[in-house]
Amino acid sequence: MSIVTSVQPTAPLPDTEPSLPYVIPAATPGMSATTFLAGARDMVRRRLHEHAAVLLRGFQVGGVDGFDRVVRAVSGEPLTYAERSSPRSTIKGQVYTSTDYPPAEEIFLHNENSYQATWPLTLFFYCITPPETRGATPLADTRRILSLIDPTVRAEFTRRGWTVVRNFTPGFGVPWQQAFNTDDRAAVAAYCARNGIEVEWVGRDGLRTTARRRAVHEHPVTGEPVWFNHLAFFHVTTLAEEVCEGLREMYDEADLPTNTYYGDGTPVPDEVMAHLRDCYRAAQRRFDWQRDDVLIVDNMLAAHGREPFTGPRKIAVAMAEPSSPA
Repeated sequence: MSIVTSVQPTAPLPDTEPSLPYVIPAATPGMSATTFLAGARDMVRRRLHEHAAVLLRGFQVGGVDGFDRVVRAVSGEPLTYAERSSPRSTIKGQVYTSTDYPPAEEIFLHNENSYQATWPLTLFFYCITPPETRGATPLADTRRILSLIDPTVRAEFTRRGWTVVRNFTPGFGVPWQQAFNTDDRAAVAAYCARNGIEVEWVGRDGLRTTARRRAVHEHPVTGEPVWFNHLAFFHVTTLAEEVCEGLREMYDEADLPTNTYYGDGTPVPDEVMAHLRDCYRAAQRRFDWQRDDVLIVDNMLAAHGREPFTGPRKIAVAMAEPSSPA
């Protein structure tokens, strides 16, 4: 008998569920976003904690420099992207491109840097150029995801946590030098020691890291329990079927680029991983990007992803407000 219950990915939320994202339109077309935030910051943050994400629409942003000012108006100084797991390009300062993956690929729902010891509490997305088709940044409320997970599965991960193993192999994926913003092995080892990560140098220039983290956290502002982790995103079975099969043929289990386990290192059954992905998709909501949209996301209250797209989609990203487990 299966240990998980079936979740329909298209199951609607009750009418009482908060909208995701909460849309705040400009009172007058072209109103300055920073002028608006000067008087509305507290209201925006209240809506953010209630709805998990807020969309500012119809405002004049002022390009990348104006976007940086929006980030600072809401959350203070933006953060540097560290311990990277995906390729990004710097646009200016601490404003980056969204993940530089091919447009035909989906990026599964996840919470930014939830595999790290410290993560950004608030994320900002700025639509410079909307895609021609699709290309949404879907969102899923982590409180809702947690409620959808089978109680037995939820209890197991609450008790055991989860473990992520990353292999940085020369010529494949993000190199460790880029992930850690240094080519100094001693600096990498020191960073990992500070952040609860085990380090193993493999071969001539390979690196394996192992980190155990909590799967369920308490939100530092609202006090609510949230499903906050990279467990599903990093698991090999979340990749496209042909990619998953190819990697398993190329690498031994221990050498896969990324994979996840229970906190004690034992494998998570495939049916449990499939159930978790169903829960994410059941909670998922989407909207179509418009030019100059600014999406503010509470990183612990909402997971985000990316749809495949066509056209010259360009979304800028910034992160702010470092947070860590209570």
